[in-house]
Amino acid sequence: MTNSKLILISSIFSFFCLFTSAQDVYAETDISDILKHIGANDAIIVSYPDGKIFMEKNADKKLIPASTLKLLTSLAALHYLGSTYRFSTEFYIDKDLNLKIRGYGDPLLISEYIAELAKSPGMNLKYINDVIVDDTYFQNPAVMPGVTRSLEPYDSPNGALCVNFNTVNFKVSNGKFFSSEEQTPLLPFAIKKITKTSVKNGRILLSSDQDQIALYAGHLISFFIEREGTKRHGEIKVGTVDTKTDRLIFLYESPVLLEQIVSKLLVHSNNFIANQLLLAVGARIYGPPGTLEKGVSAINAYARDILKINDLSISEGSGLSRENIITARSFLKILSEFEPYMSLMKNNGSEYFKTGTLTGVSTRAGYIKSRDGKLYKFVIMINTNGNSAEIISKKLRVMIEPKRER
Repeated sequence: MTNSKLILISSIFSFFCLFTSAQDVYAETDISDILKHIGANDAIIVSYPDGKIFMEKNADKKLIPASTLKLLTSLAALHYLGSTYRFSTEFYIDKDLNLKIRGYGDPLLISEYIAELAKSPGMNLKYINDVIVDDTYFQNPAVMPGVTRSLEPYDSPNGALCVNFNTVNFKVSNGKFFSSEEQTPLLPFAIKKITKTSVKNGRILLSSDQDQIALYAGHLISFFIEREGTKRHGEIKVGTVDTKTDRLIFLYESPVLLEQIVSKLLVHSNNFIANQLLLAVGARIYGPPGTLEKGVSAINAYARDILKINDLSISEGSGLSRENIITARSFLKILSEFEPYMSLMKNNGSEYFKTGTLTGVSTRAGYIKSRDGKLYKFVIMINTNGNSAEIISKKLRVMIEPKRER
């Protein structure tokens, strides 16, 4: 090889080393700019596509995850119930021609689906006496830590037989009450609840008091059945199904698969759905009734035995409670397991993510794709009042996305 060729190769190699060094310095500058936003009560961890750690600070500090905890609840539900699981509701007739409705925690039993099930051949009933609702598959009331008795949708109570997320949406015109939803009638049962609140219009929550949520489900289902021609001559009340003597006439299975429910849960950050899944998982693993304690035990067992997470402390499944605690490093294991389902999450192009917000808490966890399709996992846990996980994630995207060109 001639000297001129050796000189040329040496020059190219020197330029490559200089370019690589410059890129490394640029990356270190970026990392430093991000880490300075992570305070003593915050944490961040980011992994390369191969699992090696790209960046971390306070990754072993136990912090509040807020609504990002829904990723763990979703994973446990998908594991124990299966992605194609469908929630069901059973309809029975007893010897006295009473219609009995038994719920199993379907979080998406809404007016549109109830109207359709009322048209099913199995529900073609000419005459019934009482409508008896059975919500014993879950403990009643199922009180969740962090959930208050407000009228806000995020405080919707849980139960085995619930309709329309236990909410009633109404408006007032000329002193009269009307439904704000074309598909849902405003029933006298709901109007009685409305008149006992100070809400003038909009959405109110039903409560577990005096079996209100189960009874409302009975009234709404009865409305749609009667609209199809069934005559009811009795009351709507709470009771139980006796599978030895009562005859199953119709098994309703939700048209929505669990995987689709998880997507709705994550995209809308629905606390009600999250804890319905927690209760359903608890009932599946430890037997009915589904309770908070059983659900928490099931999720803890999943985290410990499947994900190998040993520093988790949870009190419910939605992330509303400040008693939920986990480290960023352990949360990265959740993301690794959730990766096949990441398309169920909210996304803004290159980033698939779940956020969480409580007073003084801002969290964000998910995946960032580079232009060459490589996936970086990240967990940002801010437990410092006034700081924002979103600001940090934007800086992270700016740093990672250009790597597509390197």
